[in-house]
Amino acid sequence: MKDTENKIIAAVRVRGRVNVRSDINETLDRLRLRRVNNCVIIKMNDSYSGMINACHDYIAFGEPNEETVKRLVKKAGISISPSDIMQGKYDPKTLKAALPIRLHPPRHGYKSTKLSVKRGGSLGYMGEGINKLIQRMVK
Repeated sequence: MKDTENKIIAAVRVRGRVNVRSDINETLDRLRLRRVNNCVIIKMNDSYSGMINACHDYIAFGEPNEETVKRLVKKAGISISPSDIMQGKYDPKTLKAALPIRLHPPRHGYKSTKLSVKRGGSLGYMGEGINKLIQRMVK
């Protein structure tokens, strides 16, 4: 996760709350990912990196491109331009007030909600693949 320092990350909750350890549940609450298909945009630092690493079995995350951020901003009704978000030139309180963004389930479903991306599923670090997932979720 060191390669994602000071980058913008989009995280989507894939799995629900049933049979989740309390410490992971608390971490997901602190990330504001309380429901399935919620999405947040995070500027990574050491704290967020540890939080994402702790709950990677319940979320999909990666680096969004500007088109994906534009769709999320439009869906959330935020008055911040997507280019400002990508460059980190935004008011964090304005963005935090609009998050999480509630999305639809992805068209044609998730690949698997129990397997990591490396094993053919939808959980964990997706890199640029998060763009395809979010585009299938934003209608």
